[in-house]
Amino acid sequence: MLLAADGMTTTAIAKELEVASSTVCRWRGRLACDGLGEVSETLSDEGRSGRPRTISETTRMQVVATACDPLPDAEGLSGWTLDLLAEEFEVRGIPPLSRSSVHRILKEKDVQPHRQTMWLHSPDPKFVEKVDEIVALYLAPPPGSVVLSFDEKTGIQAVERKHPDRQTRPGRFARHEFEYIRHGTQSLLATLNVHTGELIADCGPTRKGDDMERHMERVAAHHPDVDVHVVLDNLNIHKGERWVRFNERHGGRFHFHYTPLHASWVNQIEIFFGVLARRSLRRKSFRSTEELRAHVMAFIARWNSRDKKPFRWTFAGFPAKPSTAVAVDKKAA
Repeated sequence: MLLAADGMTTTAIAKELEVASSTVCRWRGRLACDGLGEVSETLSDEGRSGRPRTISETTRMQVVATACDPLPDAEGLSGWTLDLLAEEFEVRGIPPLSRSSVHRILKEKDVQPHRQTMWLHSPDPKFVEKVDEIVALYLAPPPGSVVLSFDEKTGIQAVERKHPDRQTRPGRFARHEFEYIRHGTQSLLATLNVHTGELIADCGPTRKGDDMERHMERVAAHHPDVDVHVVLDNLNIHKGERWVRFNERHGGRFHFHYTPLHASWVNQIEIFFGVLARRSLRRKSFRSTEELRAHVMAFIARWNSRDKKPFRWTFAGFPAKPSTAVAVDKKAA
């Protein structure tokens, strides 16, 4: 009002005070209609439209607190629903609340007791050190070496749909038969070159130490005369004297880096396994394990010839702490 009295325009006042022009217009209009009068009355907010709240803030907090608490085990229920919450408040003697009222309160506070996500804690005492060591290999590999990511995808099922799929049509989804026939499983052993995206893979009925050793012999032949850093998990066949002897046969140029317990996300081959499941396996029907194996290997051949590329790894590791000796060049990472 003081700026308007000085002759400034609505646009200039809005820019000066960093408010919307409509706000300036509204207050100028109020002053024009009501006059100066009592300053406190002129500048106070007008009454709000709509019905006053009938549910107290205390009751709202009780709703949120109850939704965040676990359900009692006595009745054999696994989680809250809107109906169960409304029923619980009635039992507790809280003023009755409708299902829609409970929903509005929870939505307002962004509480969703019906939803959950998976979480896996790693008990590895050297979690940070191991993650930073592997991430450093991804982001700043030792000169003249290759960094590989290895794992197995076991239990790939050769499932045949009892009746053929029906393909999509205009205005209609493709249809996938519900009933199926099992024909056994296959295990895929795969090694990903982290910096080129190239894959070396073997697919067969078992996942044993001998299978892995044959696979690693292929890897060694594919990468001769260079240091090879292999990232892999803590499965029992990944460790032991077998690999000491293997490394001796190959001049000690293999370096095995084990992911922390319950931290498979650090291993980049898991990303490829997700691609394989979505793009190759999800919609197919297989009449035998041989057909499944041929299909998987055909996808990997296509990947190596047309689709291979390194995954864009953006996680740079954990910040170094004074009490933690982490052998990682953070600047390079």
